[in-house]
Amino acid sequence: MLNAWRNFLKLETASGILLVGAAVFAMIIANSPVRGFYESLIDLPVLVQVGALNISKPLLLWINDGLMALFFLVIGLELKREIIEGQLSDLRRVVLPAVGAVGGMATPALIYIAVNWGDDVALQGWAIPAATDIAFALAILALLGKRVPVSLRVFLVSLAIFDDVGAIVIIALFYTNELSLEALAGAAVCLPVLYALNRRGVVEKAPYLLMGLVMWVAVLKSGVHATLAGVILAFFIPIRNTEEAPSPLHEMEHDLHTAVAFGILPLFAFMNAGISLDGVSWEYLLHPVPFGIAAGLFIGNQIGIFSLCWLAVRLGLTRLPEDMNWIHMYGTSLVCGVGFTMSLFIGSLAFESTGVNLLFDERLGIIVGSLLSAVCGYFVLRLSLSNVSPVVDPSD
Repeated sequence: MLNAWRNFLKLETASGILLVGAAVFAMIIANSPVRGFYESLIDLPVLVQVGALNISKPLLLWINDGLMALFFLVIGLELKREIIEGQLSDLRRVVLPAVGAVGGMATPALIYIAVNWGDDVALQGWAIPAATDIAFALAILALLGKRVPVSLRVFLVSLAIFDDVGAIVIIALFYTNELSLEALAGAAVCLPVLYALNRRGVVEKAPYLLMGLVMWVAVLKSGVHATLAGVILAFFIPIRNTEEAPSPLHEMEHDLHTAVAFGILPLFAFMNAGISLDGVSWEYLLHPVPFGIAAGLFIGNQIGIFSLCWLAVRLGLTRLPEDMNWIHMYGTSLVCGVGFTMSLFIGSLAFESTGVNLLFDERLGIIVGSLLSAVCGYFVLRLSLSNVSPVVDPSD
């Protein structure tokens, strides 16, 4: 189990570094003479048709609605594993990151709402700064080397899991289009089938994935965001080993994690982070939407996470791990303001269907807020860990 935990951290760290490269490459392409090819690639129409059923979307939405469903499937698998046999199975370890996640979602959202109060279109983006990108955050910790306490990494990962759960709930409740009851009924039919597969002890992954694909199409047509099908599917995947076969959940998580971390997420970043800087000025950045996002990520996370964790400890609800102090907590709160992947995803949901010619680009606020959080969090943690002895890894 310990080796699996180390492998997870190494995978997420490398993925975060690759994400940075993909985002930077997209920015370069979007501001180069081949910008037109980039935009044509994003808008490339893709049609899949089986009989009377057809799905027609630009390539960007196939990635955001389709491939990202696999990302959410991995999140669901990780969450189920952590609840049953991981960090979240011990209630004593749950309180501090859970409280921090609440502060890290509520405070950034409130700051954004305060900045954009009175603008109904802009208020649709209230949840954009309420997210933490675990891959980016762990990549920052990797730059600090082996001086980072293990408990700090565990706290960060646990907080990000709660944060992902909150994001999933927000997407389901607030970023849903007009509902199709027929399509929802079709998705609902898949649930008892998946339940029956689980209860009968079916360990082959193919039946689950087939029903997951049917459910994804139904959810896509229903108006609820299709990526939620991935989360729902994850909770029906059996986790226990049997005499005949190893754990399907562990195998599926292992098989998908590498593809998601090194394929899907960098591709998502490349397709969504290409911001043209033509004509960008301070007035552009200070528009209430990008400014509210940047302020929510950078200011909201450090205030919300740090203050609620401090309050929970003072009230005796939990305590700091032995190898962490409050400066470590403050630096971690800053790092949690890196909201790149999930913030971009929620931003695409918030403004893609407004029908309004928007005079802002929410991605600029995401990048600025995430960059400020990353740089400041890195230097705070670096200074606070300067006198800490490196953690010895027995596997080295």
